Amino acid sequence: MLDNYGLVLFFLIFGMAFWLLFFLLGFIVPFWITIDIFERFRPKRILDDKK
Repeated sequence: MLDNYGLVLFFLIFGMAFWLLFFLLGFIVPFWITIDIFERFRPKRILDDKK
């Protein structure tokens, strides 16, 4: 009886880790790469003084 709880807990933790990695690889990493590309192509201002 007690080993069933261990098995359920194992699959619960495994499932949560799987969905977290799926979310990271599917949304966060492409978002991070896209933001990085836009930051690299944005023109840099050397002097920001407007006196």
